[in-house]
Amino acid sequence: MSQRTSRRDTSSKNSLSLFPEGCVEVSRENKFLSTLTPGKVLGELAILYNCQRTATIKAATDCKLWAIERQCFQTIMMRTGLIRQAEYTDFLKSVPIFKNLPEDTLIKISDVLEETFYAHGDYIIRQGARGDTFFIISKGRVKVTMKMPNSNEEKYIRTLTKGDFFGEKALQGDDLRTANIIVDDPEGVSTLVIDRETFNQLISNLDEIRTKYKDEQIDRRRVNEEFENVKLCDLKILTTLGVGGFGRVELVQIHGRPSKSYALKQMKKAQIVETRQQQHIMSEKEIMGEANCDFIVKLFKTFKDAKYLYMLMESCLGGELWTVLRDKGHFDDATTRFYTACVVEAFDYLHSRNIIYRDLKPENLLLDNQGYVKLVDFGFAKKLQTGRKTWTFCGTPEYVAPEVILNKGHDISADYWSLGVLMFELLTGTPPFTGSDPMKTYNIILKGIDAIDFPRNITRNAMALIKKLCRDNPAERLGYQKGGISEIQKHKWFDGFNWEGLVNRTLTPPILPKVHHVTDTTNFDDYPPDSDGLPPDDLTGWDAHF
Repeated sequence: MSQRTSRRDTSSKNSLSLFPEGCVEVSRENKFLSTLTPGKVLGELAILYNCQRTATIKAATDCKLWAIERQCFQTIMMRTGLIRQAEYTDFLKSVPIFKNLPEDTLIKISDVLEETFYAHGDYIIRQGARGDTFFIISKGRVKVTMKMPNSNEEKYIRTLTKGDFFGEKALQGDDLRTANIIVDDPEGVSTLVIDRETFNQLISNLDEIRTKYKDEQIDRRRVNEEFENVKLCDLKILTTLGVGGFGRVELVQIHGRPSKSYALKQMKKAQIVETRQQQHIMSEKEIMGEANCDFIVKLFKTFKDAKYLYMLMESCLGGELWTVLRDKGHFDDATTRFYTACVVEAFDYLHSRNIIYRDLKPENLLLDNQGYVKLVDFGFAKKLQTGRKTWTFCGTPEYVAPEVILNKGHDISADYWSLGVLMFELLTGTPPFTGSDPMKTYNIILKGIDAIDFPRNITRNAMALIKKLCRDNPAERLGYQKGGISEIQKHKWFDGFNWEGLVNRTLTPPILPKVHHVTDTTNFDDYPPDSDGLPPDDLTGWDAHF
């Protein structure tokens, strides 16, 4: 590459670049910022999230450039992550202490294993030393020796190779090492390591089965029967409740049922196809259609025609929590606690069914007529196979977890990160990770929660809970460990909170919305009429089962 501009700030490139030779200059709006030398990487965040470049890169000398396209990079990362997870899980199945654990628990452990390399002759473990780590050999060979009583010589015991393990007693509480483990391979040894604290966080009573929520199939069947004969032409549109990426949400009534109102979500089929969101929309319909939780907006029926998909849902006329937060600036501890508890109950329901939500923010929390919060908009929700991860980059930038940004694969632990972010925003009015553009926001997120200054109005216990939810390592987040979501409910910040009253809806909400009748929309912003015109037809048939 000769001396010319290689990338401009207004481009929407989707590749990562590495300069093995030469130097480049970085500038923004014709202002010189820095010089980059060989070995530097460009576009490491843009390759994960398709957004605008923020700087201009110009070759200062002749350069050699290596580039990889975003789609190729993400495919490699996903396959590498899956292969690594499968290999580590297979290793664990060969270890007696792990062999009877459920598959999802083994996968959790595999995610926290750290690979460590030791050179030829290194002592990995010394006899008599204290230790709390367990090792599995992934490559190479070690020898086991013991110092016999009344002798200074080390007696050879045996050789361990790939797949063998040592140090398992440390996980069971025995601190003193009973033998030496010495690297006996000229090329060194690679081991997979887990410490006792991490192990104990993940392993609890494995026979315990979550039974908090009973089977709701009978209740859902009653709902389906109630709306079985309702047709699209039976719905009368009254006013607009909100505007989303694919269309509008309208307040409607069913002909002959004047005592109730509903929310009708309209989505443009052509736009869904254009943005390749078909799978997300079908997943949203499936998850909401099966859900029966007082903290999740209920879906009653779906319709479709040539131009739109429709979702008929319960109307929550208390408005968006974001609107209340905007008007008040921020909430006090007690108010934040109530709304956070509502989200915890919704997450408990979803996570017990291996469903990850991935789009928590005040805009997606609606107040019902009594002031209780309900989760809405399941466009990014996904049902995961037990113990598995997903690699799709989605979510609101300020709420995205580090592992999503780094394309490491994520699961329900990402929802606990976002719960900590929500707490911070409700208490302060602003999310903790906020930049002037998504790229800067992601950089702030990757610096971690400990780099954030907490305002004085956030109490010590609230700050402690936020930091335990926003741990960089997903396995260390409260809610994801062996005690599950009950660890959040038992946290000091929730001391004295009436969880039973919340579930039974006998608890008085901190804010009681004013809803005078079933078509009262005064708690919502006003929206102008739709001026976009009718969208084109889509008759490709991808929505056959909607």
